[in-house]
Amino acid sequence: MPLNLAAIGEENIIKRIGGNADVRAHLQNLGFVSGAVVTVVSSMGGNLIVNVKDTRIAISKEMAQKIFV
Repeated sequence: MPLNLAAIGEENIIKRIGGNADVRAHLQNLGFVSGAVVTVVSSMGGNLIVNVKDTRIAISKEMAQKIFV
């Protein structure tokens, strides 16, 4: 399922990253790689704040839909 559908506070493991090569490279630079643990901290208007690799990152709804857990 896409990350934007994950429950708040629940740990998830990233299965794959979708999108074109530029989007995948950008997300990988932020720490979103297959096998990484990601937790949704909060959601506001579809945009998410997530914890990944001990870092809190804000991502848009569109980016969250490209991260599959």
